[in-house]
Amino acid sequence: QVQLVESGGGLVQAGGSLRLSCAASGRTFSNYFMAWFRQAPGKEREFVSAISWRAVSTYYADSVKGRFTISRDNNANTGYLQMNSLKPEDTAVYYCAAAINIVQNTMSRSRSYDNWGQGTQVTVSS
Repeated sequence: QVQLVESGGGLVQAGGSLRLSCAASGRTFSNYFMAWFRQAPGKEREFVSAISWRAVSTYYADSVKGRFTISRDNNANTGYLQMNSLKPEDTAVYYCAAAINIVQNTMSRSRSYDNWGQGTQVTVSS
């Protein structure tokens, strides 16, 4: 299993930006397809974005498309989520997730991932 640790969350005003990081250890990071999910209080965990093993392909939920950018640095064993133009509805705990094998039409399902970080809180004030 790969260990994942998120960082970079915090409190920001609407319209502001944050950059989340997901540091991986224990296994070769480039072997893992990586994604970001988020969970707001009282809501189910939802897909935010994903990036393929060599960063060839990226995927976004409609709610964040054009505002968030996912990336990864396999040499640094770290994934990133740049979040711009943040809205109060982006407030949630953000989790990074990873899996070795992913079928494209299942990448937005949390059950497709067997490695998870502990989460980092993002709060956007209005």
